[in-house]
Amino acid sequence: MVAGLSQILSGLALAGFAGVALWLLMRPRARMAALMPAPRLLVAAAAATALWCAAGAVFAPGSSQSLVAQALRDLAMLGWLGATFGPSRGPMSRPLRLILKMLATICVLTLLLGTAAHLRAGAAAEPWMAPTLTFAAMIVAVGGLLIIDGGVRHAGAGQRMPVMAVAGGFAMLWAYELNAQLIGALTGETASTLIALLPVVALLTLPTYVLAALDVGRERMRLSRTAAMRTLILLGAAAYLVLIGLTGAVARLFGGDYAELAQAISLAVALGAGGLLLASARSRAWLSVMISKHFFEHRYDYRAEWMRFTATLGQGGGEDDRNLYRRVAKALAELTGSPGALLMLPGASGGFRIAEQWHWPAGIEDSATLSLRSAFMLQETRHIVDLDAERRGQGNEDLAIPDWLIADTRAWVVVPVLHFQRMIAIVVLHRPAVSRALDWEDLDVLRIAGQQAASYLAESQSQQALSEARRFDEFNRRFAFIMHDIKNLASQLSLLARNAERHADKPDFRADMVETLKISAGRLSDLLVRLSPRERGPAAEAGRTLIEPVLNGIAVEARPRRSLFVGCQAGLSAWADAASIRQVVQHLVANAIDASAPETPVQVVAVAEQGRVRIDVIDQGSGMTRDFIRDELFKPFVSTKESGFGLGAFEALQVAQAMGGTIEVASEPGKGSDFTLWLPLADAHGDAGIDARVMKVASK
Repeated sequence: MVAGLSQILSGLALAGFAGVALWLLMRPRARMAALMPAPRLLVAAAAATALWCAAGAVFAPGSSQSLVAQALRDLAMLGWLGATFGPSRGPMSRPLRLILKMLATICVLTLLLGTAAHLRAGAAAEPWMAPTLTFAAMIVAVGGLLIIDGGVRHAGAGQRMPVMAVAGGFAMLWAYELNAQLIGALTGETASTLIALLPVVALLTLPTYVLAALDVGRERMRLSRTAAMRTLILLGAAAYLVLIGLTGAVARLFGGDYAELAQAISLAVALGAGGLLLASARSRAWLSVMISKHFFEHRYDYRAEWMRFTATLGQGGGEDDRNLYRRVAKALAELTGSPGALLMLPGASGGFRIAEQWHWPAGIEDSATLSLRSAFMLQETRHIVDLDAERRGQGNEDLAIPDWLIADTRAWVVVPVLHFQRMIAIVVLHRPAVSRALDWEDLDVLRIAGQQAASYLAESQSQQALSEARRFDEFNRRFAFIMHDIKNLASQLSLLARNAERHADKPDFRADMVETLKISAGRLSDLLVRLSPRERGPAAEAGRTLIEPVLNGIAVEARPRRSLFVGCQAGLSAWADAASIRQVVQHLVANAIDASAPETPVQVVAVAEQGRVRIDVIDQGSGMTRDFIRDELFKPFVSTKESGFGLGAFEALQVAQAMGGTIEVASEPGKGSDFTLWLPLADAHGDAGIDARVMKVASK
């Protein structure tokens, strides 16, 4: 049954390798040359493997005829390996080149002698030729594995992974054949079942030929550090199980109570080792250091570490979420496996003081500082200080590391956090559970990580400075608005004083003067309130506000300067703050009076239009150009008045927008201006339905 299955599998392998050989032969020569070093030799290897499979199908695997065909197959495979890992690509060492030549010679001699023997003696050559051919095949398999090991280890970065997989397929085939022959040699009986399954192993290598000829795998495939660690754990568990099995076998061989004793010892060792790893952080840290040191090319998994480092800086988590300084200390500590860290910032009196800590044990005094001299030296040299070297006297004395830091054996490394040659922080890392000396890789990682952390700190400090600048700007703007209003009040009182000299004896003027003084005193009180830090600003208490009383009050205030024509739709109300509406309309009226001649009227008209309140302030003054309206009218500190601050129109627009409205301007030079204040209508469905022609009109 096994023999029949072996013949079927050999036939399938023959068809597969023959098809692959033809497909490789038909591939474009230029494309194949770009993908692999020796495409024609790979075709030869596939064709020779097909002939070997044919011999297995006809004469059975492991026969002398099959071993002769195997010599041809091995010769083609060695030729491809020599071209792929040759001196110009590997480079292949001189001993490996000698081994390759010796193996090629053995294959040629085996092929010639085996062919000649079978041609002369036929089946009679089987008994005495099979051992010789088997021995030669074992030598070629061992040498081939050595060549593949050396070639893969020294292969250049330009080798594609599928090409390396072909070499791995060769190694798998040779290793299987070698093991089968060794089992037969050790037991004295031919491992017929293993030899009969040789076509299965050949079929498993078939996909590597196809992948090597496709445009895939230009990058090397490497296991991630997590996958590699788990693989090592699985291998360790497998080795432990093998050891247990061998121990039990030896115990059963000797008999007696040794088997139970071996089981008890194995269980005790397993439980002790597992408990030590679970309970002791120091043991876990030691194991991690040993694995990283002896199994990995680099100590750090840079992709994983950098992603975690960036995530800690950007997001934090838990109690560290809103404290950037603590997140920086945490990120640098986790990068090197430190259980804690201190972060020092420039102090007001000079030097650097401890500003934040992450999981640092108690025992640091508040007076612990780093002098300016040491800070300057760290900034100039960008030196990462190994405090253990400083304690041994092997450090740089010019750094002037303070005594409290040298005396505290928990302190391990000092990392300067530099941003464009300016040191903005210093991080002191706690000694890890398993202390080790710093090497070039640690220094490079800490230096780059410090620069990355410095960019976050510098951005945060810039944001704080910008926030303070905004607060000062808000204060200055607020004070400028107050000065603008004070100037208007001063102008009004000055005009009142001049008129009093001429009309003080008139009772009507005295009544208007008293009313004006009351209004001015009220506006000064409002200014004092606005200067208060608790002032919430305009439009803080929006509500239904009748427009007519507001306009009438403004007309009364403006009476000493100009009589206003006021027209308001009956019952018109806006959803806004009355004081804010008064502030905006007062400014628009004052500007209209200033821009027009004394004898020309100023009109204030309020109606409901398109579901909003429309208040027009119309004058027949000098007017403005369209360019001035577009580019300068609502900009701060731009004014056409000689003594103006240029803040009135800007403030009026800001207040109107805060109420949900806006200001629209229509003006022409020499024809006057129309300023329109739009506000939300308190009840659009009710008030909008009133005929706009039903208005109270008066000359105030």
